[in-house]
Amino acid sequence: MADTANRVRSARLEVRLTPDERRLIDDAVAATGVLLSDFVLSSLRIAAHDALADRTEFALDDDGRRAWDELNRRPARELAGLRSLMSRPSPFVEE
Repeated sequence: MADTANRVRSARLEVRLTPDERRLIDDAVAATGVLLSDFVLSSLRIAAHDALADRTEFALDDDGRRAWDELNRRPARELAGLRSLMSRPSPFVEE
């Protein structure tokens, strides 16, 4: 994560909360001893990272990792027509 301690925060984000949601957040802020803005920003950063992680990261448990490694150790297969297809000029390149 980028260090934001030395950056000027000029953009605002507003959100509407129920009284119960606000109490929960206030209790969490008090329990952690940080400023409300820092708590919310940190939580939002984590949530954003988690939401995007499946698009940028590939996480496996031990069994999944073993299966993945096994698949990647297999020799490449010769697929009928693939060599011919890959030797054709690209239709996206102007000549």
